[in-house]
Amino acid sequence: MVGAFAEGDILQVLFISILVAVALVQLGPRVQPLVDGIDMAAKALFGVVNIIMNAMAPIGAFGAMAFTIGKYGIVTLLPLMKMVLIFYVTCATFVLVVLGAVAWMAGFSILKFIRYIREELLIVLGTSSSEAALPRLMEKLKRAGCGESTVGIVVPSGYSFNLDGTCINLTRMAIFLAQATNTPLGFEAQLALIGVLLLTSKGAASVTGGSFVVLAATLASLHSIPVASLAIILGVYRFISEGGALVNAIGNGVAAIVIARWDGDLDADRLRATLDGAGQDSPVSAGH
Repeated sequence: MVGAFAEGDILQVLFISILVAVALVQLGPRVQPLVDGIDMAAKALFGVVNIIMNAMAPIGAFGAMAFTIGKYGIVTLLPLMKMVLIFYVTCATFVLVVLGAVAWMAGFSILKFIRYIREELLIVLGTSSSEAALPRLMEKLKRAGCGESTVGIVVPSGYSFNLDGTCINLTRMAIFLAQATNTPLGFEAQLALIGVLLLTSKGAASVTGGSFVVLAATLASLHSIPVASLAIILGVYRFISEGGALVNAIGNGVAAIVIARWDGDLDADRLRATLDGAGQDSPVSAGH
């Protein structure tokens, strides 16, 4: 077990963490102090990552981009710009087509919902973290007719297990790095990479830069794409992180409404009126 942590074998670490979590659940309430300690340690660790990403990463990205452009010319930015463009097209397609179809089946318009939470999305865009708008998003969902109990369970848990944007973010960067380093990835290798990233991405959106760390650990465990190649995308990571955070926020909002409808905990008339622009100032209900 110690070797897995020392050598950075993310799959072994993930498996051990699941076993520990199951054991803690079986022990019951008496292990709550230990759980709180683990939670504080995780927040401290991500706080360190946040400091590094905000204070040191921009300097490193500036130096890397300046050296690359100075030596090879401005044309070296074109692949990065193309990668960012494809990423945003993928995000838009996912939101409008996939989430749009889910919203349509649940009886509301995805475009109206995006308009309704536009202020929260601006907060996410400014902070590059979907968790920054968590309280306001929950308030808006309850105001739109979702039951308080459903919102209280679905949205916070979704920020750990329903990270659509982060999954798109990680897989797109991994495939780009494979192409940039001429690393051969067949169809089976790509499926394996996506499967691992779906597992390792859980909780990656809790702080800005978390997904970058997760991607580095995943690449190190797979031993296929060189970890050092992450320096290539460091200069544009901020733009990718913002897009992923936006999709995370929208996806969690849609999930809360859909599950509330399945559980009969949704006021459909109120939702329709709110998304149409009426009743947005109505008080939050205590339950339905």
